Amino acid sequence: MAADTGQFTQAEYDDLQEAAAWFARLRAETATEGERRAWQSWFDQNEGHRKAWRLIEAAGRRFEPLQANANRKLASDTLAGLRGRRIGRRRALNLLVLAAGGGLAAWGGWRYTGLPGIASSLAAQYRTGTGELRAIVLEDGTRLWLNTCSALNSEYQPTLRRLQLVDGEILVETAHDTRPFVVDTAHGRLRALGTRFTVRELADATYLSVYDGAVEIRNGAGARVIEAGRQVEFSRDTIAALGAADPARQAWSGGVLLADNIPLRELLDELGRYRKGYLGVAPDVAELRVMGAFPLQDSERALAMLADALPVRVRRVLPWWVSVEAREK
Repeated sequence: MAADTGQFTQAEYDDLQEAAAWFARLRAETATEGERRAWQSWFDQNEGHRKAWRLIEAAGRRFEPLQANANRKLASDTLAGLRGRRIGRRRALNLLVLAAGGGLAAWGGWRYTGLPGIASSLAAQYRTGTGELRAIVLEDGTRLWLNTCSALNSEYQPTLRRLQLVDGEILVETAHDTRPFVVDTAHGRLRALGTRFTVRELADATYLSVYDGAVEIRNGAGARVIEAGRQVEFSRDTIAALGAADPARQAWSGGVLLADNIPLRELLDELGRYRKGYLGVAPDVAELRVMGAFPLQDSERALAMLADALPVRVRRVLPWWVSVEAREK
């Protein structure tokens, strides 16, 4: 398949959709010998078909046993976590192949934090699963919101209020207190200066958006104060150029995904963080522009809203494989 661009080519997408359809037909109790021969003919046609089939087969065979036991949530949350870290959809599917031979450890290996990171998330003081949002009030009156697939620790000392973002995203509204308030991520320390802000930790960087007050970043590059209305990305050793903070980016704390003339692919990437399984989009409709407010905790309703508003249909080839495609004319 083509180099990882974050999207399928149309040919790759078509092959994968066909492979998923064949997988569903052959796994059905009503599958006939004639259908198996037809599948073999399709499989033998070209290498694209064979690659697509291996990906779907690997994913399907790993999902089925996991859906029947206590590891189901871990596997599903892991797949959802891929979307939250800007990993391309095609690359995510390539990683599904690991599950066929690597067992449960392969699922854990997908997360950018690795197995130690999963252990840290599961042991965190506060955490959320796929599609879960959680509001918390800390002992000093500080209000927190945890986004989907997030994990956080809180440590209050006589001279310091400290949060450790282990995974995911939080919205913080600090309460007045003489003690400094800090948030530690894998890439640096944030010090709140009487403020409301969001922090999202990804594989190689942390994203900070400040809506009220100011936040100081400290990392290997030094210190920098980010004022209200600005957002920034930083790694362990860099702090990127400032950009304007989008106030709509806070809307997830109320269970809403706001789309202000964004591409359909971008909306589905975000919506996919809140549901289990794979959510994809056909290349020929990926750039359609979307506006509106969509419910994050009812992704099926959100998909139905998209199908009503745009010339698209929602295709469910397998229980864990959903695609948004052009509506048939």
